Amino acid sequence: MRPHLSRVPSVATELLRLFLMLFGAALGYTSAGNLGAQSGRPMLGILDGYAVGVVVGAGLFYSFGGVIARQVLRSLDKGERRLDRLSPDEVVAGAFGGFAALLAAAALTWPIFLLLRAIIAVPLMLFVVLVAALFGFRVARTRRHAVLDQFTPRQGLSGRTRPASSLSRVIDTSVAIDGRVIDVVRAGFIPGRLLVPTPVLDELQGLADAGDLLRRSKGRRGLEVLETLQTEPGVELVTIPDEAPGVAEVDAKLIRICLDRNAALLTLDTNLAKVAGLAGVRVMNLHALALALRPPVVVGDEVNVLLTRAGKEPGQGVGYLDDGTMVVVEDARAHVGNDAKVQVTSVLTTANGRLVFARLATAPANDRGHVASGLDRN
Repeated sequence: MRPHLSRVPSVATELLRLFLMLFGAALGYTSAGNLGAQSGRPMLGILDGYAVGVVVGAGLFYSFGGVIARQVLRSLDKGERRLDRLSPDEVVAGAFGGFAALLAAAALTWPIFLLLRAIIAVPLMLFVVLVAALFGFRVARTRRHAVLDQFTPRQGLSGRTRPASSLSRVIDTSVAIDGRVIDVVRAGFIPGRLLVPTPVLDELQGLADAGDLLRRSKGRRGLEVLETLQTEPGVELVTIPDEAPGVAEVDAKLIRICLDRNAALLTLDTNLAKVAGLAGVRVMNLHALALALRPPVVVGDEVNVLLTRAGKEPGQGVGYLDDGTMVVVEDARAHVGNDAKVQVTSVLTTANGRLVFARLATAPANDRGHVASGLDRN
């Protein structure tokens, strides 16, 4: 969790407080003159009217300046967290970040010298400029990939390629119908903004209203998945209009939208993923993710395993695959300490990891049972 205020913002707090105190002192000095104070005429002990105005103004703004400065920095933190949910192409930032914001703030605030005395205008302007510089710095730091992409190509350099996970993602119909995207989002692998084009909603609505029971259940499930995503923390589900009305096919519309918005396509359709990739779209294929997380072995595979110890049940031998997955082999206790060629009979995924059950590859074909009770990883 990101702390609200780090050491740099603490220094910034005191600087803002100092500028506010100077502003208060200048305001008190000016107010004393407007009230008819005379220089050198004692008013409070040895202090004349101007000195009293300076002390009172500086004291008041020093007292409340810390509260104001901390509130300003908290507001900047909230703004930064909101920017985290925006795609880089939606953030107007430059490589100069805080410097550009500082120049812009100075250009916008210089007219206050025409309205106020310089002694008041200077600290007020410094306060505004510092706040703007801090905000510009945070924007540039948060969106550093966008900064490189915006400016390095103009200098004849190749910008750093942004990962697809940093872009907004356009959801297609297959992802909504499948529903596994909810688990992926809850696991934290798809944060940020998810875009749902109206053609996808129309397609889901058409399925939900279909006469065929299977098609109707798919459409309703897709709509329910989108409703669930709206309430998930860490993601922002946004419905966007049809931005390619001249394109007939829904898949072609999605590709056009991704290209126009510089967004990634989130899909389970392998053929659509291939076509989108050829068109230059960044693709996040959940089917490819599922393949990447598939078990290292499946039922029927034959692997060589070093049996390191006896199992807890009679006759069992236990070994491990290269990735640390435990393999329990039936009727293999006599082979403990040796390599054995085994055939996988089942793969069990538990909260503590993955268990593979197997039998000796030379065992009789009808002897395929295994005992899963009483197993541990010790």
